[in-house]
Amino acid sequence: MRLTPQQQTTIRHIVTKHAGASARVRLFGSRLDDTARGGDVDLMVELNEPVDQPALLSATLSAKISRQLQGRRVDVVLSAPNLQHLPIHDVAYREGVIL
Repeated sequence: MRLTPQQQTTIRHIVTKHAGASARVRLFGSRLDDTARGGDVDLMVELNEPVDQPALLSATLSAKISRQLQGRRVDVVLSAPNLQHLPIHDVAYREGVIL
């Protein structure tokens, strides 16, 4: 995993602040490959409750986390009971690591 423990803590803190204490965050994609270089940060935030404004929440999390990671690109996918399940969710569940 190419995130420092401090970066992982920062991400969890931001997700908890904006998505609630029960939200779980999962890292997936190229940041799990220790041999790779660069790349964005792909996150899936798992929520047990429906989300009223998913685009706003996703954009907020992406912007706040990106700012804390010195402008690195951050993509946030939400998983919630009221949201459509997409193939990217399967990838994140299968390959992702909970932070």
